[in-house]
Amino acid sequence: MAAFERILVTGGAGFVGSHLCGALAKAYPQAARAMLLRPGESGGHEGFAAAVADLVDEAAIDALIARLRPDLIVHLAGQASIGQALHAAELSWRVNFCGSFALGAAVAHHCPTATFLFASTAAAYGASFRDGMLSEDAPLRPVDVYSRSKVAAESALADLLAPQGRLIVARPVNHSGPGQRNRNFALASFAAQIAAIESGRVAPLIKVGDLSKARDFLDVRDVIDAYLRLIEKAPDLPAPVSIFNIASGTAHRLEALLDRLRGQSKANVDVEVDPALLRPGGSDLASVACDATKLAEATGWRPRHDIDDMLRALLIDARAAEAQAALASS
Repeated sequence: MAAFERILVTGGAGFVGSHLCGALAKAYPQAARAMLLRPGESGGHEGFAAAVADLVDEAAIDALIARLRPDLIVHLAGQASIGQALHAAELSWRVNFCGSFALGAAVAHHCPTATFLFASTAAAYGASFRDGMLSEDAPLRPVDVYSRSKVAAESALADLLAPQGRLIVARPVNHSGPGQRNRNFALASFAAQIAAIESGRVAPLIKVGDLSKARDFLDVRDVIDAYLRLIEKAPDLPAPVSIFNIASGTAHRLEALLDRLRGQSKANVDVEVDPALLRPGGSDLASVACDATKLAEATGWRPRHDIDDMLRALLIDARAAEAQAALASS
């Protein structure tokens, strides 16, 4: 395993970050570990010290990196929801691109030989998905604010960090599972609505967007496993910049996934399409699936959780959140 002495995680207080920080604390118990938090932001992980700075404040980020000089940076922070990004273009670009640029520049100045893992997105391929399942060699043809800002950040980081450092660009497909409670994501929204219906708090009706779309989904725990394997293998990767898809290779129709969740439910529920949840046609691709052969060959990674494992864990977590909310309001 690669030896890292000083680890910095951005976005550690979020859904994916909370899983990753626990895994990093276990994998690198001797390392000094810090988590970037915005001023006034709560959350964090007991195994990580708080490193307070706003990602889009270039001076603050430069001072922070100069002080910490991490040899491993895992950059998860960003506007993570494609749907939200459609209505917040300026914020999405500021965080996803400007924030990544500020962080990359600071790392290049103060710890240029560090390993830097950037959580990009499979959405970077955009319109290329119309040609079928894609490998890392597919052209990047982003179709929305979110993916365009991520593609720009990939290019900036590659220019800033190579060739002295080691940049790993991860392009994961959609991922869900325990801890995802943001209703801007389809599966988390479905699970939260089912849990609320089961509790009797709302009528037995789930509001959805376009269920005809098909997406490659992974359990978040498998994505974390991929990140850890890439970090471990970083010194052996042949190029200063390495790009990896993280994917199952199978696209599931959202309608079928909702049916599986309904099948696990304790209540009978109806479904209604809400026009407010529909995305503009040009940015909502019919099917998305990626080939992760390169990742498997480099690290031995394979998904360990099937789609039903993911949905089961997601629904259990949604029920727990619903019960907590009920207790808090009683």
